[in-house]
Amino acid sequence: MAATTPAPLTARALLLDMDGTLVNSDAVVERCWRSWAERQGLDADAVLKVVHGRQGYATMAVLLPDRPMEENHADNRVMLAEETADLDGVVPVPGAPAFLAAIAELPYALVTSADETLARARMGAAGLAMPATRVTAESVGASKPDPEGFLKGAAELGFAPADCVVFEDSEAGIQAGRAAGMRIVGVGPRAAAFAPDIHAEDLTRLRVDTTADGTITLTALA
Repeated sequence: MAATTPAPLTARALLLDMDGTLVNSDAVVERCWRSWAERQGLDADAVLKVVHGRQGYATMAVLLPDRPMEENHADNRVMLAEETADLDGVVPVPGAPAFLAAIAELPYALVTSADETLARARMGAAGLAMPATRVTAESVGASKPDPEGFLKGAAELGFAPADCVVFEDSEAGIQAGRAAGMRIVGVGPRAAAFAPDIHAEDLTRLRVDTTADGTITLTALA
């Protein structure tokens, strides 16, 4: 039996994750977290299975549950500096430039676990403009999978959660979007395993249509 194509999603506003969704930073993430894992005596492959989507301190808390949180925050500051300085291999997700151009006049926000400095560095390295509305690590008290960031993004755009669609690549991010009461476009290979409402291998495989009343329609392409 042939697979059915998911129905398009409609929205009034879009909330976009950065890493894995707009920017491919996997090479940097792997280098920095493998180095951290080695310093902690942890298996790097196991560490890399849980790092995506969360802020660094939250990942560390999952991996080292008995370690004082202030040590996680201290390590996170070091990690952010390392990641900001290492931009080798940071590139746009295929289709990201055209996608951002297509939604430039629509209500959208960046909601990322990166801080402002890292977000600017990675978006710049990928040749992508920083969105005017953004929720970065400094803006929230809780990391994904907590929904705070997406709820704040919706509020800053002036839309109810139910009117927003989240673009995410990671399990933690998809969980955060669902907890916020939003529907999910999964982007990239990681996202497919976590049952997003629609899935696109990259942003070339997604069509964006708008109507005069402001309705945004998102269609995954076969």
